[in-house]
Amino acid sequence: MNNRMYLTREEEQILGGKFGVGMQKAMELLVAIGDAYDAENMIPVSRAHAASSGQEGDLYFVELLADGGAKCRVPTTTNPVYDLAYFHSMFDIPEGEAEVARRVMEAYKRVGAILSWSCVPYLSENIPLYGETVAFSESSATPYVNSVIGARTNREAAQSALASGVIGKTPKYGLNIRENRKGTFLIDVKASLKDEFDYTLLGYHVGKVVGYGVPVLTGLPKRPSTEELINFCAMSNVSGAISMFHMPGYTIEALTVEEAFRGDHPKDKATITDKELGEDYEELQTATGSIDFVMLGCPHYTLKQLGEVARLLDGRKVHKGISFWACTSATTKALADKTGYTGIIEKAGGRVVVDTCIDEPCWIAYKEKVGMTDSPKCAYYRRFKDVVVSRLQDCVEAAVKGRWG
Repeated sequence: MNNRMYLTREEEQILGGKFGVGMQKAMELLVAIGDAYDAENMIPVSRAHAASSGQEGDLYFVELLADGGAKCRVPTTTNPVYDLAYFHSMFDIPEGEAEVARRVMEAYKRVGAILSWSCVPYLSENIPLYGETVAFSESSATPYVNSVIGARTNREAAQSALASGVIGKTPKYGLNIRENRKGTFLIDVKASLKDEFDYTLLGYHVGKVVGYGVPVLTGLPKRPSTEELINFCAMSNVSGAISMFHMPGYTIEALTVEEAFRGDHPKDKATITDKELGEDYEELQTATGSIDFVMLGCPHYTLKQLGEVARLLDGRKVHKGISFWACTSATTKALADKTGYTGIIEKAGGRVVVDTCIDEPCWIAYKEKVGMTDSPKCAYYRRFKDVVVSRLQDCVEAAVKGRWG
């Protein structure tokens, strides 16, 4: 019997093992989290997203639940792993690494997850509605779901999100409570923010300044696009831990600064100009000159972004010796194939790949290589020696010329 967080009779039965070992282990994790955060009780979730990976840290828990007979009670999507057959045909991946990935994917299938293998499920495969309580892990997904959509989720781990998908519930604490969703830090944006990459840098800087909290951003020059918001969300969790933010008038829960702070007066404030973003840009660089590969799609590229890659590469050729990769979801690639974007990119010498991201063992061939990317998050994972981080246009030009700078 749990002595702190109230459990219903069914929840107690799950915890006691009546519904099998898999559900029992999932409930044990959720109860431990609830107790740690002084949650009063569990609340239902309508969907979940588990930040799965082809690595051992994820393998243990998903196999524990699958072997114990657990099945997802609510729709639960999955983060990227990698296409074993595709990458084994190209790279010499250690058999042990490949076996872990294979077992991870098989276990998620056995537990009844939706095998989306995408880090942007909120765009197509698993879209919450405003006001829904969900359990989403993944660094861009949590702030996007909370801030842009207005659903409610805490910053879940892969394991806690999967546990919620299996149980259909989550402890009531943190951002599941309205009072905790108010702003904690005022950011006055005086930077020009001309394109997606500027929002990438903005997110990176906000993460550094705020660390952990709910920033409220004012002074934005225009309504951010979907891609700009995705970039902001992802990069604010590279340098910080931002699970929610407000852009009054643009994001859904606050039309004004006063509404974002719920009448409180923010004690923490900062101003961000082009100067700060320029300094962040320089800070991210660890290389110049010759590059070995370009890696795009961290987070997974949208159809619009793949279209821009196709436009920039149309009629051109990637330099001999340069590998050019764009990562996306299987859903998006199917549309890119039909639209012709994939064909243009491949004709130029690039590759559009699905079900994977840079943080997977399939990229072992680039361990001692120099890469270029438009994503500080991709650079952070550092499955390569050195990196240049710059705009998409710069990445394409470097890929064609074979060098940067």
